[in-house]
Order: sequence, then structure tokens, then C-alpha cells
Amino acid sequence: MRLDLFLKSSRLCARRTVAQQLCEANLVSVNGIPGKPSTAVKPGDEIAIRRRDRVATVQVLSLPNSRQTSRSEAATLYEIVSEEKLEE
Repeated sequence: MRLDLFLKSSRLCARRTVAQQLCEANLVSVNGIPGKPSTAVKPGDEIAIRRRDRVATVQVLSLPNSRQTSRSEAATLYEIVSEEKLEE
């Protein structure tokens, strides 16, 4: 599954365009490598998302079965590994 679609389906990003913009700005990495919107994501991958002064790292547990995911299903797709506040 594409990275931008996973971020939208898992509700880590509100819209696919937001996920694409974060990827293009090098604010998302997959397994330590900057992720493009088309980067393939599979269970076991670690995704780090930087927003403002925070970095959240999640581990992909499973991929959604359909494009539409409920809130309860979206929460089962990943596990939060860490959340850090960046010092400026």
C-alpha cells in the first residue's frame, strides 16, 4: 500500500493531499529513509511523522482491507512507538 494512502486510511493525516505534502516536505520517513507518497508500506515498518515541534513514530501492524476505514478500525492499523517534543 502507498504511504500517502496508509496515512489517510489510518487517520494519521486528515486528507491524502496533506499526507502527500508532508512526504514531499521530507517530514515523513519510513524505516529511517525519507518517504515519498508512493513508498510501499508493509506490516512491521516504522513511520516517523514530524509536525511542528513533535515527532511521532508508529509501527504498522496491518494494512486496511478497504479504502474506507472506521475510527475503531483505523486505530488497530498501527501502534505508537514514541512521541517526542523537539527542542528549538
